[in-house]
Amino acid sequence: MNKLTEKLANVWGKLKKIKHIEIYIAVIFAVIVLGIYLSTIPKKKSEPSNSQNSTENSVTFSSSAEYVEYLENKLINVLGSVKGAGQVNVVITLENGFEYVYATEEEVRKTADGSQIIIENVILVDGKPVLTKEVYPTIKGVVVTSSGADAVSVKMNLLLALQTVIEVDNSSITILTGN
Repeated sequence: MNKLTEKLANVWGKLKKIKHIEIYIAVIFAVIVLGIYLSTIPKKKSEPSNSQNSTENSVTFSSSAEYVEYLENKLINVLGSVKGAGQVNVVITLENGFEYVYATEEEVRKTADGSQIIIENVILVDGKPVLTKEVYPTIKGVVVTSSGADAVSVKMNLLLALQTVIEVDNSSITILTGN
């Protein structure tokens, strides 16, 4: 034991001679704490590309009807999980369809009388027009039927969920009690 005490005293004496030892100890302690913290954070699993958690921006639609069906199913899933909602059905009406904006170039031509005509031509790449913007249809109205909508709290929760998922004015939303 005496040799052990001597060795510890010797090591302690050497440590005392190191300048700013408390800074080194604090840095080592911080690294250890950070390492422990980072090892407890769960790693994010990468989801397969065909995940149902896809956002609207990553889903392509071939028609407005397909878009409406997608939104209705999404809302049925969300609203159906509201406590007390029970059986839920959703109907969405659109004000307009998809709008596509294509890249164009202007061509100025002179007419025989000297005036100018500006002609807009759609830019084609490999024979296909270049799409610059896709505008999603505007939702005109939403009707929700819920077997639990006779309770005011359920109806308010359904309304709140609808407003969160899609941007529609309250006057365009109708929530009714269903079977």
